[in-house]
Amino acid sequence: MKKLLVLMLVSVASMGFRLAEGGYKPGDTATDFKLKNVDGKTVSLANYKAAKGFIVVFTCNHCPYAKAYESRIMALDKQYAVKGYPVIAISPNDPIGEPADSYENMQKLAAQKGYTFPYLIDETQDITRAYGAKATPHVYVLQKTASGNVVKYIGAIDDDTQNAKTDKVKYVENAVDALLVGKQPEVTNTKAIGCGIKWKKAA
Repeated sequence: MKKLLVLMLVSVASMGFRLAEGGYKPGDTATDFKLKNVDGKTVSLANYKAAKGFIVVFTCNHCPYAKAYESRIMALDKQYAVKGYPVIAISPNDPIGEPADSYENMQKLAAQKGYTFPYLIDETQDITRAYGAKATPHVYVLQKTASGNVVKYIGAIDDDTQNAKTDKVKYVENAVDALLVGKQPEVTNTKAIGCGIKWKKAA
């Protein structure tokens, strides 16, 4: 009986570990989604017929790291949307746990800053879980292929959370630049530094 109990506990613990370590890895095919944009319309990656890929960024209103990277996220869209890699921003946080990240506040921020990209709310947090986002900001560079949107890079935008370096390593830019010339990114995975996702509390 004791042995059976131990085996059950080990099984549950290992399952929890697998769930915690879930999400996409470079080379996986990412699921599409249908999420509400700040303009009230539903956005899907399938809407972007001419896109070559996407820069999917999990970000939010309140996080100091997200705020520090906001101008760089806007610059990424300005630089790469015209080349076929638009930014798709997703707010993953539970607005009950973090009121600053409410849909209404997302709308206000997007209008105030003049976002040129969608700013979507993941109300169920299902897409956040599927992708495995753990922080804000957390970036997924996807390349559109005949078999789907393949993950080519996951992690930080660059290696400078304070935006103070003149010689920062621009991970996302390097990855997209490589894909645009038919090469594979040299760096495919880095650690995303930011605020933890604010998950909904279990009912």
